Amino acid sequence: MGYNKLLAEKVRDLLKPNDGLSEKQMFGGLAFMLNGNMACGVVGEELMVRVGPENYDDALSERYTRPMDYTGRPLKGMVYVEEDAIAEDLDAWVNKGVEFAGNLPPK
Repeated sequence: MGYNKLLAEKVRDLLKPNDGLSEKQMFGGLAFMLNGNMACGVVGEELMVRVGPENYDDALSERYTRPMDYTGRPLKGMVYVEEDAIAEDLDAWVNKGVEFAGNLPPK
């Protein structure tokens, strides 16, 4: 499938200040990990964000989002964010993933 390398670079730049940052090929794209926990990633032209189960419904109520269904079934707590929302506020979406992953114990 691949991923948008320019979008991945923008996400990488936003995540640089965070400790424990790593990258991993996942879900047919590139995932950004904080202390071993996935925060967000890029699949195709979309951003995938790990918002967590408690923020899932709120994230899906936002424009340009949909359930992450890479396996054919929605992954509760994970959303895809389309290009239009990324253009509007990439920083806020990346921060949602950082906030969730940052509250998990390191792996």
